[in-house]
Amino acid sequence: MKYDMKSMKAEEFINDGEILDTVRYAEEHKNDIALIDKILAKARLCKGLSHREASVLLACDNKEKVQEIYDLAEQIKKNFYGNRIVLFAPLYLSNYCVNGCLYCPYHLKNQHIPRKKLTQEEIANEVIALQDMGHKRLAIEAGEDPVNNPIEYILECIRTIYSIKHKNGAIRRVNVNIAATTVENYQKLRDAGIGTYILFQETYNKKNYELLHPTGPKHNYDYHTEAMDRAMEGGIDDVGIGVLFGLDNYQYEFAGLLMHAEHLEAVHGVGPHTISVPRVKRADDIDPTEFDNSLTDEMFCKIAACIRIAVPYTGMIISTRESAEVREKIIRLGVSQISGASRTSVGGYCEEERPHDTEQFDVSDDRTLDEVVNWLMRSGYIPSFCTACYREGRTGDRFMELCKSGQIQNCCHPNALMTLKEFLLDYASDDTRKIGEAMIEKEIGNIPKEKVQQIVRERLTKIAAGERDFRF
Repeated sequence: MKYDMKSMKAEEFINDGEILDTVRYAEEHKNDIALIDKILAKARLCKGLSHREASVLLACDNKEKVQEIYDLAEQIKKNFYGNRIVLFAPLYLSNYCVNGCLYCPYHLKNQHIPRKKLTQEEIANEVIALQDMGHKRLAIEAGEDPVNNPIEYILECIRTIYSIKHKNGAIRRVNVNIAATTVENYQKLRDAGIGTYILFQETYNKKNYELLHPTGPKHNYDYHTEAMDRAMEGGIDDVGIGVLFGLDNYQYEFAGLLMHAEHLEAVHGVGPHTISVPRVKRADDIDPTEFDNSLTDEMFCKIAACIRIAVPYTGMIISTRESAEVREKIIRLGVSQISGASRTSVGGYCEEERPHDTEQFDVSDDRTLDEVVNWLMRSGYIPSFCTACYREGRTGDRFMELCKSGQIQNCCHPNALMTLKEFLLDYASDDTRKIGEAMIEKEIGNIPKEKVQQIVRERLTKIAAGERDFRF
């Protein structure tokens, strides 16, 4: 098949021949300094790179140029996202699943993992536990099972989550990570008020994809890969893509991931709202060493830097799959969202001790949300619980227009400070509150417009007096 980024057929916009040619080209030109300098010059315009150009940077092993790549990624991230890091938590609704995915413990043949599906009452309790930590943004997760987890169940769960108001807590944005579905079901999710629809490709190599998904509806590569087009057809403005690094050759996955982003931009005028970069991790009956495509922490960070350069406007997500040390390295290279205090088990947040029997994967960063917030601020980042863009209608092309122009920071910086103030007052430890109050005072001065500074100060006073949920 011929490569065509505007095609609606998976094997044409994610074209195996084009990926293999790209990987070969990158290897052949990885030491072509003149070409690399040309690509870096283009990247400094902050308009992005093609999958082939970015692949050359990924292959480059010249130490001086690699450092330039890292420095540029850090600068581009600051240009678009400043020093803010958005926080969220996953909420696992059900681990019933009919698929046979070889890298996931929820696969159908796993007979010893306890199967569990939360009732609406249990979901309410989970949400209260998350609110009591300080979370405002969730990503709900569920296995693919048309009997146990039909779309009606997911919609009911979303309604329950949005309905829970505990003390000063409220979940203001629900992102959804469920299996590929129909245009009609995506319309239902849109009408339920979801934020971003998230679906990881796992691997873009069709042959390997089918081997890794031997049974179940997820076996259908084309249906899965074309899901984001159906989601956008169903009216969902913001979609999030990603691969599970370690399942296949990272160079192949990197090119495929960027080709998917290019396809969405070319067809819908809007690229991915987020790109996630998870790696295969140990889980109940999953041994990551069985997959022979693992990558070093150094290469993992380089991938993140090259994604940031290639797709400067997209939000980048790193989860608690990664250790605190890795997350600290990778955040400065492009990541703009991280999970905090995550539990990947069904019903895990209500348990005092972290349960492991229904975990989807091992959590490497097990710090509390307060500890994560404290760490971010000590590292110079503003922890943000902002959900304003979604609720103000700044989604899809409207968000991208503001983001690409850099104007989004006029909203995001003040919103980050106001939501941080809420966290400090309602949930923070004394030490975290002290650090946070000093950060807020300092960062107000970094708001360009004096009028906005004045409004923020007035609203911070109102927040201190008990009011909540101000936003630009």
